[in-house]
Amino acid sequence: MRSPRDKTPRLAKSTLRDNHHVQFQIGEAEARLRSARHYVESTATRVFQEVLASGKLTIERRIDIRMAATFAIHEANAVADTAWQIAGATAIFTGNSFERRLRDIRTLTQQVQGRQSHLQDVGAYLMGLEPSLSFA
Repeated sequence: MRSPRDKTPRLAKSTLRDNHHVQFQIGEAEARLRSARHYVESTATRVFQEVLASGKLTIERRIDIRMAATFAIHEANAVADTAWQIAGATAIFTGNSFERRLRDIRTLTQQVQGRQSHLQDVGAYLMGLEPSLSFA
């Protein structure tokens, strides 16, 4: 199968790789993905070290986990959207890996940890309200 970067969209004069807007979108998507990954990994490391030292998982750390995981899921979803849009019609076919990956991330956003309402819970907690931790 030909690489998506070598694709020349219909009626276009150049490949996706040579398109400046596509280059910007890829750069921004990579920054989103790396930032979200670093946020989750650094949060997990910090929480693990604190639990190891204290023997307990505090509400503050549970909030940190919820915030990092939910944020990362939605950043990954934004990256998948970018890839889908860049790929164009190629992405809609089930034989293409784009279709499956987009379906996978969409499924994850529908799971408990992917609920955007978790960020509302985090915001409420940060504003001094009692946290909703039924799934954290």
